[in-house]
Amino acid sequence: MTAQAAAIVYPETDGMPLPDGEFQAPLYINIVGTLRVHYRDVPGARVNGDTFFYYIEGDPRRSFSPDCYVALGLSAESIESIARNNVYLLWEVGKAPDFILEIGSESTAHADLGRKRDLYAELGVSEYWRYDSTGGDFYGEPLVGERLVDGEYRRFESRVENDGRVWGHSEALNLDLWWTEGELRFWDRAAGHWLLNQEEERSRRLAAEALLESERAARLASEARLAEMEAELRRLRGE
Repeated sequence: MTAQAAAIVYPETDGMPLPDGEFQAPLYINIVGTLRVHYRDVPGARVNGDTFFYYIEGDPRRSFSPDCYVALGLSAESIESIARNNVYLLWEVGKAPDFILEIGSESTAHADLGRKRDLYAELGVSEYWRYDSTGGDFYGEPLVGERLVDGEYRRFESRVENDGRVWGHSEALNLDLWWTEGELRFWDRAAGHWLLNQEEERSRRLAAEALLESERAARLASEARLAEMEAELRRLRGE
């Protein structure tokens, strides 16, 4: 790397507040948190969102920031690059994400449907999903996923249930994405259950810890009672 290249700064943020932050933040936190829990023990996986991506070395003006991304099969060096820089430098990481999801909002919908979609295809993002919590006010539909084929995006098949839920299958994640009453959930076919978000995972962990503590207390009480009975038996025997 030349001294000039080393001197280029790739900012972590543009310094501006998110225009729809109050609307998007809880949706973003839930989605990114859920996928982080799912991939936390998968080697080479990186899940994040609201992260700045730079895709032309030497030009910090060429950037974008997806609401959620999942990159799989990364090397240790690639993951270290993201952690060290706190941004995604495409030329250092070596590949585009396998999955990007945008959350519909009033200020971002036009770009999500236009220039961002074109850019993601150009950079080789394998799947591009758009989620509209309102059911269609921003994107015209609740949920749509597209896969990259010969440099162009083609829609995945979407299914609409009788109760209005909409879902499709992500080949990149091997998960089903469900729009249900405005919420986005992930179904793991292989495991046969819904992915837990961070709050649900925390509740599950606390419940498991409470059960273990209860079982430990019961075991100690049983052992203490047994010791008392053995001591009483020895006393009766005059030992």
